[in-house]
Amino acid sequence: MSRVLLLNSDYEPLNICTLHKAIKLIILNKADVLHYSGESFVSGGGLTFEIPSVIRLNYKAKKRFRNEFKVSRYGIYARDNFSCQYCGQKHVDLTLDHVYPRHLGGITSWQNLVTCCKKCNYKKAGKTLDKSGMKLLSIPKPPKYSFNAILSKSGGQIDEHWKYYVVI
Repeated sequence: MSRVLLLNSDYEPLNICTLHKAIKLIILNKADVLHYSGESFVSGGGLTFEIPSVIRLNYKAKKRFRNEFKVSRYGIYARDNFSCQYCGQKHVDLTLDHVYPRHLGGITSWQNLVTCCKKCNYKKAGKTLDKSGMKLLSIPKPPKYSFNAILSKSGGQIDEHWKYYVVI
């Protein structure tokens, strides 16, 4: 599936969208193509399109405020730099941990979820931090808007045309 860099009307990077979303914005005249990928064509509804690489909205879109980001597993992993927030080790086998356990009334929120290795999760065993004797390396907070976080959705693969618009 192709990914397309979506720019605001002032050429500020907003997001990485799917090819489907990009084509829809182009058809509805809500966006213009700035660069094509040079790859194969997509046909649908009797129309043929070259695959875009970068599109720009024809209107100014407001950026989301940080309290609008939905809590997600990948979002927590990215915020915590894919490392355990108790021992600091980077693990392939990470889990999510509720700092204040759910069975004690803890909620699923940015402030109550951290990444945790299975060893530390087992050690904490559904207890509070005080009762388990464990400490967090950093206080969990909602993420701020960062295009680098959005860029991580691309799996580290950046189109050559994107480099002109994105500061890495």
